[in-house]
Amino acid sequence: MIRTLLSAALSAFVVSGANAHAGQYGAPPNDLRARLDALVAAYPDHLVSHTMTEVIWRDGSRMAVSDGRTDKTFAELLNAPDIDDMFAFAYPAGITASAPQVNHDPGRIRNEAFFAKIYGDCREDGRPAMARVGWIRRYKGGGVKVTTINQIDGALARVSADLEKLPRKFVRYLIPSAGTYNCRIIAGTQRLSVHAYAAAIDINVKAADYWRWSKPDANGRYRWRNKIPMEIVEIFERHGFIWGGRWYHYDTMHFEYRPELIFSRP
Repeated sequence: MIRTLLSAALSAFVVSGANAHAGQYGAPPNDLRARLDALVAAYPDHLVSHTMTEVIWRDGSRMAVSDGRTDKTFAELLNAPDIDDMFAFAYPAGITASAPQVNHDPGRIRNEAFFAKIYGDCREDGRPAMARVGWIRRYKGGGVKVTTINQIDGALARVSADLEKLPRKFVRYLIPSAGTYNCRIIAGTQRLSVHAYAAAIDINVKAADYWRWSKPDANGRYRWRNKIPMEIVEIFERHGFIWGGRWYHYDTMHFEYRPELIFSRP
């Protein structure tokens, strides 16, 4: 049901600019109600509604949408985001990839308390419940394990089935997978990786580009690089996974389950 709702809403997605003024972040997006509606629709097993100021969980608990900060630096946005900060950058699903604006990282902003409540914290709760998903079986890609929470295992199985329909030339980008579950923090940070929730997959690292592998120019800026075909990206996005290749701080092997950023209600 949720997949049908979200898929039907894809055409309603509107790309907007980052909610930042003179390098300051934290003000809620203009379409906050639609974004919170999408958040509730994306995680129906966990959320029941929102009040614009709080999201309401099925266990009756509430979580504040905003911390009141509107003057965050980009580093603060990354390291201490509230819930509405996750929508600071609109995710451009379905659009041909091109070099993003500086610091435009849609989906890289994650409220850790929100996702830990959904998936658990592997550092405290141990290894999450997972299921094995056949990966590109037609070309003997083996299997990967992802969480069963939010039926992500089923979503990834549908991704794999659709990827198998692509011509053989695309296989080199997909096999071998570079991994799914890993209870770790993100390199160079203290933030928990989405891989720690078993809600992400990295495709073939040999075909990928990553901003930390490159050197900034004289102005401290990174040149965007990508080799992943858009046919692959489109399939992942169709099933609720965002792509790290749409980030200024690009990670083109990386896909994570974040349907709230791709779909909004009509």
